[in-house]
Parts: sequence; C-alpha cells; structure tokens
Amino acid sequence: MTTSDSVQQDMFTVLHGQPAPVVTRWTYSATDPFAVTLAVRTRHDRWVEWLVARDLVVEGLSGPAGYGDIRMSPQVVQGYDIVEIEIRSTDGRAVLEVDRDLLQHFIDSSIELVALGDEISRMDLDEEIAKITQSCAE
Repeated sequence: MTTSDSVQQDMFTVLHGQPAPVVTRWTYSATDPFAVTLAVRTRHDRWVEWLVARDLVVEGLSGPAGYGDIRMSPQVVQGYDIVEIEIRSTDGRAVLEVDRDLLQHFIDSSIELVALGDEISRMDLDEEIAKITQSCAE
C-alpha cells in the first residue's frame, strides 16, 4: 500500500528454525524519513515493532550491515535470495529471513517518496527539538 507520504508492505518471513512463515509488515513514512518500522505478527494477531534505520536496510540488501541489536545480511539459502535479519534483545535473539526482491521493492518505493540523502529536508528540526524538550519536562 502506498499513499502520498507512506509505503507499507506485508511479507511472509521465515523465522529461523520454524516450519511456518510469519507475517511481517514494513512501513516507511516521509514524516519520519530516516526510519523504517518492522513489525512481526505474533499469535493472537498482536504486532511487535522495531524501528530500524532505513540506511541499515539499504546496506543490508547488498552486504552485511548493522551493529548492536539489529543486523542484516544478504544470503542465498537453498537457491533463494534472502536478507537475513538478526534481532537481539536482553530476552534473546531471533533470526528472520525475508525475500530480497520484496525488500528491495519496498526500499525502492520508499526512495520514490524521499530520495536517499534528502531525509533532512523532510524534517522540521524545531518540532523535533520541541518534542524532546517536552518529554524531558514530564
């Protein structure tokens, strides 16, 4: 789904070691131009979300990328081009496998909304500073 300021794409994703795929929802909004939201649907139709730098996803399409909690790397698994996404937390880690062409299509759609390098021109820095100072005052 694409609107004038956002892109959303659902993809079946393999959770490493699990026989059945899970649904992930990738969302990009021009109002938060540096970030991509990766949501994983759990049992009971609940969504667990991670905020990921769009640059990390772009880099992860062509080579290993990421430090810390989220890492991505392109792989070929049983003849399929995928991107392996490793998510770490204090509770453990999960490894997701996403079709590389579908992820590339999502990123290409986000770039049509906001070109790489143009993200800063889409942000209202005064508004962002106001949000931060208001949250600190609470």
